[in-house]
Amino acid sequence: MENITFVIPSRNNLEFLKLAYESIKALGNGHEILVLDDFSSDGTTEWLKSLNDDAILIYRNDGPDRIGIVGMFDSGIELARTKIIMAFHADMVAGPGLDSAILRDLKKGTVVTATRVEPPLHPAGPEKIIENFGIEANEFDYNKWSAWCNTPKMSAGQITEGIFAPWCMYKEDFEAIGGHDELFAPQSREDSDLFSRFHLNGYKFIQTWDGLVYHFTSRGSRFNKHAGGSTGVNSQEWIKTNSKNERNYIRKWGTFPGHDQFLKPIVMPKYDIGIVIKNCTNDQLELLEPWCTNIYTDADISKYFELEQYKTNLNLKDRCCNIHSTKNNNIEVRINGNIFNNQDFEYIRNLSQIFNDNGEIGTFELGNLEISINSLESYEKKLIINKEKKHVKN
Repeated sequence: MENITFVIPSRNNLEFLKLAYESIKALGNGHEILVLDDFSSDGTTEWLKSLNDDAILIYRNDGPDRIGIVGMFDSGIELARTKIIMAFHADMVAGPGLDSAILRDLKKGTVVTATRVEPPLHPAGPEKIIENFGIEANEFDYNKWSAWCNTPKMSAGQITEGIFAPWCMYKEDFEAIGGHDELFAPQSREDSDLFSRFHLNGYKFIQTWDGLVYHFTSRGSRFNKHAGGSTGVNSQEWIKTNSKNERNYIRKWGTFPGHDQFLKPIVMPKYDIGIVIKNCTNDQLELLEPWCTNIYTDADISKYFELEQYKTNLNLKDRCCNIHSTKNNNIEVRINGNIFNNQDFEYIRNLSQIFNDNGEIGTFELGNLEISINSLESYEKKLIINKEKKHVKN
C-alpha cells in the first residue's frame, strides 16, 4: 500500500483533532499525518508537542492572525513527503479501511472522495449518509462507529462522481493547477473554486462509498465556539467571510457555484461582460459590480473603493470605470438605473446560462436591459491555473 499524507488544518479544534488523529493511526499502514496548527489557543500546540510519533509532521502559524484553510492546506501539501495527499478536516473521523478504499481507485489525474457520514445538523443529500454517532466529540464512540462501518451496506461497491472533503489525489496533480486561489482566503468558497478548476483540467472524480468518514460538520469556523459560533449556529466570522467570498466567486466565475446532485461541479462559460449603467445608485453599484468584467457608472466610484476594496485582492480600479470611459468588452449590457428592477437583476444573474443557451451576435432587449453581443468567446479555462506561488517556512 502506498503511503498517504493526511493534511489537517486545525484552529481551536483539539477535542475533534484528537479523534481524527487516533482514527488515522488505527488504519495502520504507515501513513503520515501533517497537522497545520493555525494559531490555536485551546491547548493544540501543547498536545502536538507531547506526541512521540515519527509519522506526524507539525506546521505552526504563530500568529498574531490566523491564516485560514486556504493558506494552511497549501502549506501542508507543499511540505508533504509522500506522493499522495489527502485533504482531511480536523472534525472528521476515518472509518476502518478508508485508506484501502481510497487507494483502490486512485490514479494520476483522478481525485477520490470518501463518503461522509454526518449527524442531522445539515440537510440530507444523496451524496452522504445521515447517521448520528454524536454531535459533540465527547459523545462519540469509536467502537460503535467502527462496528457500523463494518456492517454490510446496500451502498457497498458503489461509485459516484461527487467531490467534497475529504478528497485524495497525487500531490503533483494538485500542484499542477497551482493549489488554492488566495482570492478566497481565509476560507469559504475556496473548495468550490478548486473543484471547478479540477473539473476543467480534466481530472476524473470518484466518490467511493466503501471509504467512510464521520464528519461532525463545520467546526472549523462556521460552528466553531472559539470563533463565536456554536453547534448548529453560524459564527459572525463565518458569516462575514462567506458573504465576502461569495462575491469574490461571482467576480471570478460570473455565476454562483453550481453542481449536480452528487456535488460534481457544473461550470458555466465565463464571458467578458461590461455593464453600463446610468442614473446608478450606490446600492446598484454594489449589487452589480461582481457580475461583470467591468462596470461603467456615473455613481461615486471612489466611495465604493473605500467600502469594498479591502474585501478582495482583485483591483477594483480595473473593474469599475467612469461611464464615459472607452468600452472594449465582448458583451455590453446597458441599464437605466431609474427603471432597473428585480426581474432585470435575475437576468443579470443568469446571463451566462442565457448566452450559453441562446446567445448570438447582435443587439437585443431583455426586460429593461439592452444587450449587444460582439463575441461569445468564453475564458473559463483560463481560470484553471492559479499562478501565484506559495511560500512556506520549513
